[in-house]
Amino acid sequence: MATPDRSGEAPARSRRADALRNQQTLLAAAAAVFVTSGVDAPIREIAARAGVGIGTIYRHFPTRADLVVAVYRHQVEACAEAGPSLLAVAGSPLAALRQWVDLFVDFLVTKHGLANALRSDTSGFDALHAYFLDRLVPVCEQLLDAAVDAGEIRPGTHAYELMRGIGNLCVGDDSDPRYDPRRLVGMLLQGLQRPQSS
Repeated sequence: MATPDRSGEAPARSRRADALRNQQTLLAAAAAVFVTSGVDAPIREIAARAGVGIGTIYRHFPTRADLVVAVYRHQVEACAEAGPSLLAVAGSPLAALRQWVDLFVDFLVTKHGLANALRSDTSGFDALHAYFLDRLVPVCEQLLDAAVDAGEIRPGTHAYELMRGIGNLCVGDDSDPRYDPRRLVGMLLQGLQRPQSS
């Protein structure tokens, strides 16, 4: 147990750590709900998933736009951190790339709803998009380079092109129940693979 000094620093540090953990739990719950139910999902659904009251969410995120932006940043960071981790533990660079792309597709579901949530703040949306590119393009590039070096995919695909292609495939998901973006993204990745020599 932390012993407080005269300035009360230890309890304050502990409270900050608890608040950060609680906020991360809320963001993870909101991200999961946004993936399945969209960014307009009821706040009570997010609260139930996080195991907190609705007031707790509003205390951290006074508006839906605040929550959506925070989830967006949270998912960008999760995708950025996942790339090197997946390379370290996956069976191959291509397997790491496939797993990372799955996370990226989940993120894109949230990202598509962001524009509506931030309709009135285009400069804020532009800043977030720049942040997204700065954080994720280098990670995707690292995964692609590793797969090329391992002889698993053909050289010549640029990270931005791949991410843009995946994003474009994910756009049609809302309008047609027969449309399966994950299947199409899988086909795209399959097309990057080097043919196996017999």
